[in-house]
Amino acid sequence: MILDKINSPADLRTIPEEDLTPLAAEVREEIIDVVSRVGGHLAPSLGVVDLTIALHYAFDTPRDRIVWDVGHQAYAHKLLTGRRKQFPTLRQYGGVSGFPKRQESPYDHFDVGHASTSISAALGMVAARDIKKQDYRVIAVIGDGSISAGLAFEGLNQAGHLKKGLVVILNDNEMSISPNVGALSSYLSRLMTKQFYTKLRQETKNFLQGIPKVGESMFHLAKRAEESLKGLVAPGMLFEDLGFQYVGPIDGHRIDHLLETFNNIKDYTWPVLVHVVTKKGKGCEYAECSPSQYHGTPPFDRATGVSGKKAPVLSYTDVFGRTMVKLAEENKAIIAISAAMSEGTGLDKFAEIYPERFYDVGIAESHGVTFACGLAVEGMHPVAAIYSTFMQRAYDQVVHDLCLQNLPVTLALDRAGLVGEDGPTHHGVFDLAYLRHLPNMVIMAPKDENELQHMIKTAVEHSGPTAVRYPRGSGFGVAMDQQPKPLEIGKAEVIRDGNDVVLLALGTMVQPSLDAADRLQAEGISTMVVNARFAKPLDEELILAAAKKMGRVVTAEEHALHGGFGSAVLECLSSARLSGVKTLRIGLPDRFIEHGAQKILRQKYGLDADGIVASVKDFVEKTRLKVVAPAVNIRAMDV
Repeated sequence: MILDKINSPADLRTIPEEDLTPLAAEVREEIIDVVSRVGGHLAPSLGVVDLTIALHYAFDTPRDRIVWDVGHQAYAHKLLTGRRKQFPTLRQYGGVSGFPKRQESPYDHFDVGHASTSISAALGMVAARDIKKQDYRVIAVIGDGSISAGLAFEGLNQAGHLKKGLVVILNDNEMSISPNVGALSSYLSRLMTKQFYTKLRQETKNFLQGIPKVGESMFHLAKRAEESLKGLVAPGMLFEDLGFQYVGPIDGHRIDHLLETFNNIKDYTWPVLVHVVTKKGKGCEYAECSPSQYHGTPPFDRATGVSGKKAPVLSYTDVFGRTMVKLAEENKAIIAISAAMSEGTGLDKFAEIYPERFYDVGIAESHGVTFACGLAVEGMHPVAAIYSTFMQRAYDQVVHDLCLQNLPVTLALDRAGLVGEDGPTHHGVFDLAYLRHLPNMVIMAPKDENELQHMIKTAVEHSGPTAVRYPRGSGFGVAMDQQPKPLEIGKAEVIRDGNDVVLLALGTMVQPSLDAADRLQAEGISTMVVNARFAKPLDEELILAAAKKMGRVVTAEEHALHGGFGSAVLECLSSARLSGVKTLRIGLPDRFIEHGAQKILRQKYGLDADGIVASVKDFVEKTRLKVVAPAVNIRAMDV
């Protein structure tokens, strides 16, 4: 195999050009083989194999910086940059990350996971390069979905204004271009980037501008003529207006065309955008036919593409989607909003049944929230289904446009808590901290999938801002009530009574807390278990009564300890000025959590029944020693 000879891009550049296309086929087979066994982002990575090979072949990496956007398409990059032996550990605990990661390789120049950051980051590197008077090249690779976000256009706008040497590769895997038009445009773009043409273009510009009185007008006339010719066959005038030289569209699966283009433009000292057209899932029939299904996929049968793992019970995402359809039938004011994740958030069925009440705003979470607020002002009740980690991008809009105006908008925070193999960029473990302190906000977390449907009902009947956070993955298989019913806002649920310690659990921590309470009872520790339901407002009456009765309060949450549910309980106890109450918080420590299966991570950080048992036993034993302590011990145990 050709791939066997490559341990770095330096090795790649010793391969004859005629061997690059066969190499691309080998890389695709390697990606399909590994992803079929461990899961991952298949279709986007397959689509950019040829582009990745051409980039590393034409540019002097890692001296030249390639900045990937999102990172879904970086598998070929990892295989070509010395990580082939580790590649079978992709996204596994202790293995290779599913995204570019600076600490993992000198070829990964920027950590990514959220879309649309590549242009801004790359421009920062270009500015630093010029300040230091160095001469390496910087290439940002961004997809057509990511470039629709405001952040990407902010980067393009400044790059065009600064006129610094930056290469942006627009990986377009959705635009349909007529083969003839695409071929002609590709030919003209490659012709217009050749050294002779570029030199002639610059010399003509200098000559025309040097003619007294009429030269500047003649130059603009010539430029408009050139743009008119390019505009006949190329969709790049927007980028030209932003200050970039537009090149393309180029067939992203013709390595020879890519190499010719990159070699032509790599020494440009001004901003250039190369428009590359690719096909998601290229080289894998089932991924080509269903690119959305294989965007992010669990393990599957290599021959058929069929996933061998079928969840025995409904996922929280499924329950959310079904509940939205049911509620929308009776409530015509309900509007569903997605940020380029209609399938991922379970809203695809809603979109099919109620297309006039569904909006996919693209990768534009900030816009999505303010758009929802505009709908709410006019009497609608929008439900914005956005992953917890991505809602962080709309924080200002949540504060200023939603909560300040006290509008009836529901934030459905899917993938709250530990998400597993996608790792630190995707764990939804900060939402309580960034939402809990906002006036007017109500925050809920269900103990199971049945309670989720009741919380969605509660949220859409509330007259102000609400957030419902729920985890990735399957529920517990509990019986589902036929109809969702609203819950009393701010009221918790006592699931089990006890006398020694009260365990206040939120969301995913309720079930392991119940399991832990059974085991603690066998060891002589009588534990009250409370399903908190609401992180805001708290059921202060219940919390204070339990604290006074037992003197020991334990909180459990799948969230960062700083600023989370446990912090809210401590604030409640402090405000009440209770004396003699001992406290313990169970949650995630003050660091970014690595990638790995949810079960492994919950076990490592003490968020399963074993961890809760160990923490509560230690806590009770220490508080029985009557050590002198403050009235309310706010020590948090990072487990």
